[in-house]
Amino acid sequence: MSVPEKIDELKKIANLIRYYILAATTEAGSGHPTSSLSATELMTALLFGGYFRFDLDHPEHPNNDRLIFSKGHASPLFYALWVAAGKLSGEELIKTYRKFGSPLEGHPTVRFPYCEAATGSLGQGLSIGLGMALNAKYLDKLPYLTYVLLGDSEMAEGSQWEALQLAAHYELDNLVGILDVNRLGQRGETMYGHDLQAYEQRIAAFGWETILVDGHNFAEILPACQQAALVSGKPVMIIAKTIKGKGVSFIEDKNGWHGKALKREEFEQALPELGAIDFSVRGEIPKPHDQHPLSPPPQKAPPPAYPPDKPVATRVAYGNALKRIYPEFPRIVSLDGEVSNSTMAEIFQKAHPERFFEMYIAEQNMVGLGLGLARRGKIPFVSTFAAFFSRAFDQIRMSQYSDPNLKFAGSHAGVSIGEDGPSQMGLEDLAMFRTVLGSVVLYPCDAVSTEKLVEAAARHQGIVYLRTTRSATPILYGPEEQFPIGGSKVLRRSDQDRATVITAGITVFEALAAYEELQKEGIVLRIIDLYSIKPLDLPTLLDAGRQTKTLITVEDHYLEGGLGEAVQSALSAAAIPVHTLAVRRQPKSGKPAELLDFEEISAGAIVRKIKELL
Repeated sequence: MSVPEKIDELKKIANLIRYYILAATTEAGSGHPTSSLSATELMTALLFGGYFRFDLDHPEHPNNDRLIFSKGHASPLFYALWVAAGKLSGEELIKTYRKFGSPLEGHPTVRFPYCEAATGSLGQGLSIGLGMALNAKYLDKLPYLTYVLLGDSEMAEGSQWEALQLAAHYELDNLVGILDVNRLGQRGETMYGHDLQAYEQRIAAFGWETILVDGHNFAEILPACQQAALVSGKPVMIIAKTIKGKGVSFIEDKNGWHGKALKREEFEQALPELGAIDFSVRGEIPKPHDQHPLSPPPQKAPPPAYPPDKPVATRVAYGNALKRIYPEFPRIVSLDGEVSNSTMAEIFQKAHPERFFEMYIAEQNMVGLGLGLARRGKIPFVSTFAAFFSRAFDQIRMSQYSDPNLKFAGSHAGVSIGEDGPSQMGLEDLAMFRTVLGSVVLYPCDAVSTEKLVEAAARHQGIVYLRTTRSATPILYGPEEQFPIGGSKVLRRSDQDRATVITAGITVFEALAAYEELQKEGIVLRIIDLYSIKPLDLPTLLDAGRQTKTLITVEDHYLEGGLGEAVQSALSAAAIPVHTLAVRRQPKSGKPAELLDFEEISAGAIVRKIKELL
């Protein structure tokens, strides 16, 4: 087919796609048709111009090119592309778009099999794509390309620039961004309007190859797609000038139409402007090379081994565990935000440098990149200080809608870190991760339980958060102990128990010290190490509540959303009262013991509370 013939064919496909964008949003009564219309030629040329390679019958094929709509509100365009590819019926798109139970949701999610990752919260797609490109180049060593459609409004997000600089640092010449500069955001003009040079200067300054095109001219877009696939040593950004609402004169480049569907009469008015529509036309997408990544067979990992008389920080055990279990879980990848000598991910890095990637101090991009890796079949362990995950909570929140196998490790949690002061103290992390649907939240107290729980996290399919501690703690458990997700350990128990202390992590040792102190006075406690905070070991908690009547939770975390509230919620139906000791004052610098006492979560505070209640 000659180039003119190819362009004529692409114009027919683009016209069909425009029809379905308008028809689906009008039928739904909502959506973002104008944002979809602006990128129609760009995406039509990419998918059906002969450069994008994809096995339509096997969207999971490891060597498919990947396509991510960072501007997820352009979902009408995304779905219409797959109609034009012959994998979705136009009737289904029109009749079910945005309807309850339909996989064609308002912003794409992985319920639709051709969606790589859920998007819609702007500023995240490029990071996800970066993870997929990193996977192809450095891990699977496959030649697939990753394409990300970006909106100009979301270029104000700092996470975009985190991704831009890291992609250049890792020389990801298999990553192509397509920037739809349609000038208008939700409420008016974007920061740079149609000034393509402003975007080019900034993006090029971050180390990207840039290509400027008229985003509605196939004669410019097709060579740009070809050039982007051939650039070596750096990622590529196609920067396209487009018109929001392109193809419908009364909404073209008009403010106030963002997120508004045409009414039925407006749709009928727009149809003649589209001209003749060939409902039979379909685009062709060439298949990828049939290459697959090497998959080394798993090998059984040895058990953890620690001298019983030498305290070890759980953060150190985290690094040891990744190194130890890697042969059994060869899909593990470690990401860290420039604190690997504190999170101790450096232990894994030194053993397996090819499986470790430095993310620098850019936690939002780190989490998004981890999601990209997870969606390509890896098991990413993402580590930083527990406090700093709060910067990336939107990325963490969004990741749940992509069903990822994604692990987080937060070190330096709580006031027990000591002199560094409140800016470094993770005190909200348990609450944050507990809110993520289907997440697992783990808080080990010693090196053995940490290693066993890292292993459990690697084995578990889904989102897991592991909280680690800065200070060295004694070894409580032997290597034969098992730590299933959803379990707990009863450390002290008798028929004379008058109260139960439920705790985890650093305060386990405060509870044990309180036990020794009170035992001298004839007061016997039950002590529970609730290492699995989500899900909880409800049978053990109910048993303790019914037998001892008095339950006290102790945690190095703010009161709101932590271990105490988790236990209270779990036991509320049984009408078992729970008393909580947690961080309630504004923390400050000091010795760990001083801070635990100041916040009334120390052994002394537990003793005082027990005596008050009994």
